Amino acid sequence: MDEVGRGAWAGPVSVGVALIPAKATKRTMPRWLRDSKQLSEARRESIFDSVGAWCVDWAVGHATPEECDQWGMRIALRLAAQRALAGLERPPDALLVDGPLDLVSEPEAAPGPVHPVVGGDARCASVAAASVLAKVVRDRLMRAESDHFPAYAFEQNKGYPSPTHQMALRGYGLSSIHRRSWAFTEGLPWSDRWPTVRLVAEGANPADGAVAP
Repeated sequence: MDEVGRGAWAGPVSVGVALIPAKATKRTMPRWLRDSKQLSEARRESIFDSVGAWCVDWAVGHATPEECDQWGMRIALRLAAQRALAGLERPPDALLVDGPLDLVSEPEAAPGPVHPVVGGDARCASVAAASVLAKVVRDRLMRAESDHFPAYAFEQNKGYPSPTHQMALRGYGLSSIHRRSWAFTEGLPWSDRWPTVRLVAEGANPADGAVAP
């Protein structure tokens, strides 16, 4: 298992799970398979089908921006992980999870032993496959969202901070797929954290409480 989208400001957080053949070897691995962060977007897209075909089964689960805000990132990741597992047609014998955190912490939700592996996406072929599959699926979702929110250039940044994204936030405020509880929303227009500024109308007496529109 591997997650993508944790550090994004918009869009879902996603978790991929990939079941690989029991007799998988380096010779049977898809060419170019490695940590998705080490691959260009074009390369990830080009190997997506071969990675999916190499897996015995795979799925990607998501937690919405609203769930990220309501529950926090740790619980949102668990929701996405549980949804990814629910999308499998066959349960895994064990789970290798990238990073130090157990994304499936509830024993009743785990199909077998869960082993967090720091740097797993660079060390384990199964985790690398989950990384590529989750990244491509989430990137495609964000490219589709860019048609609805063109100002933020989601097709380029996928919801992560970028100069264009940050400039659009200052001009347009938050879209419906932004995470509204994140610190970056402080002071943005039309957000819950936008400071209220009362301007005294020209020529009015402040004591009367008149304010400019």
